[in-house]
Amino acid sequence: MKLRRSWLGAANEADSHFPLNNLPCCTFSRTGGPADRRPGIGIGDRIIDVRAIHSRGLLPLPGNAEAIWELPSWNRFMAAGPETWAAFRSRLTELLREGGDDALRADPGQALVPVADARLHLPFEVAEFTDFYSGRHHAFNVGTMFRGPENALPPNWLHIPIGYNGRASTVVVTGTDIRRPWGQLKPPGADAPVFAPSRRFDFELEMGAVVGQPSSFGVPVSVREADDMIFGYVLLNDWSARDIQAWEYQPLGPFQAKATATTISPWIVTKAALEPFRVATPKREKPLLPYLEEPGPMLYDIELEAALRPDGAPAATTLVRTNYRELYYSAAQQLCHHASSGCRMNVGDLLGSGTISGPGRGSRGSLLELSWGGKEPVKLDEGVERSFLEDGDTLTMTGWAEGDGYRVGFGNCEGTVKPAVAPRSRGG
Repeated sequence: MKLRRSWLGAANEADSHFPLNNLPCCTFSRTGGPADRRPGIGIGDRIIDVRAIHSRGLLPLPGNAEAIWELPSWNRFMAAGPETWAAFRSRLTELLREGGDDALRADPGQALVPVADARLHLPFEVAEFTDFYSGRHHAFNVGTMFRGPENALPPNWLHIPIGYNGRASTVVVTGTDIRRPWGQLKPPGADAPVFAPSRRFDFELEMGAVVGQPSSFGVPVSVREADDMIFGYVLLNDWSARDIQAWEYQPLGPFQAKATATTISPWIVTKAALEPFRVATPKREKPLLPYLEEPGPMLYDIELEAALRPDGAPAATTLVRTNYRELYYSAAQQLCHHASSGCRMNVGDLLGSGTISGPGRGSRGSLLELSWGGKEPVKLDEGVERSFLEDGDTLTMTGWAEGDGYRVGFGNCEGTVKPAVAPRSRGG
């Protein structure tokens, strides 16, 4: 597919993340106040105020559209279903394309807000958060560090999308500062753990799938049905305290080590915008059980990068370049497996992909891998080194799918590490 040209010139630039082909969803405000928050659509360097153009009668939708736009989040719109999603996208395209309906171009009013003048918020209310472990290169690297290459992958890994239920309460939007967590850690050679700030704090380069349609309690779904339930995707950084995790993860897996924060990008790129970029999952090393077999390509060709800027540094150093297609299991397979027990999936559920690493060192999606457990520190452009994140470090992720003369981009997913806050004294 080629670039769909818009009368908004910035949307036609080759390096824009938000051409007419994209139309990502956000929640924004002009003042930052909760009452001012409203749903928006990214186009070029502008945000379309959806509530404003609906109030002018430019955005007719099936069903009760008034109720859909009452709230600033996209949950009600997602719940309205694929027919509404398609009608909305078609109508917006007609309003914004060159030679289309001229009503908005002739009188934009207050409907076009510069992105630079807006404050972005969480675009949807996160119902539940589940993080998976679906990157084969990442799983092999981490397993090799701790168990050797011959036992790197657990026996179940090539058969099942491994995951754990995380904390929806600590999913935050890009730009939110991240406090270094406290936790129990057991220093090498110590007989007992200590309670202290994490010394091996890390990022994880992931993507998140946003569930837009629910499943029924007690009823599994197929991979195809799961794919139909997904509304769109966001960038995702699942901040990880590696030293806390090393002490706590046996026998039930990650807990506090992953509960500090999960940062997502403020733009939901819809599945419809990503359709031209579908690719197949890798060749299976062992046959999957039939319920996990995919009816067609379920991954996407999305370039991903992560960069680190130390406090005071003039620029960031790119640490990672990888691609979403490196995953072994798709989001549709993850969702299918999640619901296979009869677990009800809700509108607004967020599924983390797991760290997305590629085969080379420069494509490793975490500092744990990049520094090989701290043994091989990473050199930054400023002449300093990092094995893990230090206070003041800003980690920025970005991603885009490359089309013919255009990009479908996700913007940035960014957070800055702040010093740990001392816990209250006993009884305080």
